[in-house]
Amino acid sequence: MSDFRIEKDSLGEVRVPADALYGAQTQRAVENFPISDLRFPRRFIEALGIVKQAAAQANRDLGLLDAEKAEAIIAAAQKVREGALDEQFPIDIFQTGSGTSTNMNANEVIANLASERLGGDRGSKLVHPNDDVNMSQSSNDVIPTAMHVAACVALKEELIPALNRFHDALTEKTEAFDDVLKSGRTHLMDATPVRLGQEFGGYAAQIKHGLRRVRQTSQELGELALGGTAVGTGINRPPDFPEKAIAYISEATGLKFREAEDHFEAQAAKDGYVAAHGALNTLAVSLLKIANDIRHLSSGPTSGLSEIRLPAIQPGSSIMPGKVNPVMSEAMMMACARVMGNHTTITIGGQHGNFELNVMMPVMAHAMLQSISILAGACDAFRERCLEGIEADRERCRELLELNPSIATALNTAIGYDKASQVAKQSAKERKSVRDVVKEMGLLSDEELDRYLNVREMTEPGIPGS
Repeated sequence: MSDFRIEKDSLGEVRVPADALYGAQTQRAVENFPISDLRFPRRFIEALGIVKQAAAQANRDLGLLDAEKAEAIIAAAQKVREGALDEQFPIDIFQTGSGTSTNMNANEVIANLASERLGGDRGSKLVHPNDDVNMSQSSNDVIPTAMHVAACVALKEELIPALNRFHDALTEKTEAFDDVLKSGRTHLMDATPVRLGQEFGGYAAQIKHGLRRVRQTSQELGELALGGTAVGTGINRPPDFPEKAIAYISEATGLKFREAEDHFEAQAAKDGYVAAHGALNTLAVSLLKIANDIRHLSSGPTSGLSEIRLPAIQPGSSIMPGKVNPVMSEAMMMACARVMGNHTTITIGGQHGNFELNVMMPVMAHAMLQSISILAGACDAFRERCLEGIEADRERCRELLELNPSIATALNTAIGYDKASQVAKQSAKERKSVRDVVKEMGLLSDEELDRYLNVREMTEPGIPGS
């Protein structure tokens, strides 16, 4: 038997692998774009299946597709949704900027499956990829719709739950470390005292705000381009098609989607997509700050800060015995760097909405879904293997705090800024506590020192000693 079958499209004959469910247009794209090993991820293929299924349901309801053919398309699209056919989507991310090749890939796979279901041969076009599967649609509204659906589902099912778990873990540490008094630091230099729980509370607040931003931008992604067809005018689709199809998309995902307010904006611009990834970029900034702080707080064990202890999860050196490194922080930081790079890709892609169509959608979709996936994975890994096991070294925190010359700030109202500055300098120079220096200088009594140098009070608003 031949390893190939002959299929035809508007450009002529094409040899397609005999066992492939796709057809001529997909094969041409495979041959035209041998650029990378990057393919559309599972989330995007799932979204394409959802969109094609919803379109068939809407076309059936509108009397455009007969029931038998519609059900065959719906059943085939379900297989695409479920992931049973991912190997049938071989086209590179770097392809036609509209994603037409991938839309036709889905159309051909679904059409062939549906044709076989109805008794036809593969490649027979008993169910036609354009006339039936792509009915009332265009690549130019299907791909941006799938981009939004895939991102919204991924945010709902992957990132938002991971961020909630991350926030909860930070909140637990905030409470557990509330009694740990330590040196604050600004400009990497000693500053007035804080509680370790306050530092972790700041991290928790960053994630709380990040969650809010992600939820807000996911609402913006709920606006779908479906119904604009080729250029936004809606040519070749009935007036009621978008409303019916989008209702089926909402039902399939459990999310509230709506028709775009302006189809020209939805297809020519990807501003909402850029804004949504902006929230992910900001989240990456937050996570990198948290991971970086934690690795510095744990630095040591003898020549660093060592105010916290991280779980020892793997040897840190191939040559230095006993060395353990903050590997989860480093992994998180690299994940965040990748998200920031993806934001540059999406920002540049968003600029290329030329007249009535954006022409960099495939790479934007890939970047968005990768960012969501790696942020969710990094949050869970960091939480499980680092954050939840962090312990405070209370003795070390107290040791460094007692030598912190910035404690002299609490004496400003008692002895004035100039005298307090003199105390701080002498404390740092002689590596003596502020209390001892003040006593040596005879500036305050023990009772007064107890009142002004109440370190716990220094971590709350108010005037020391009052």
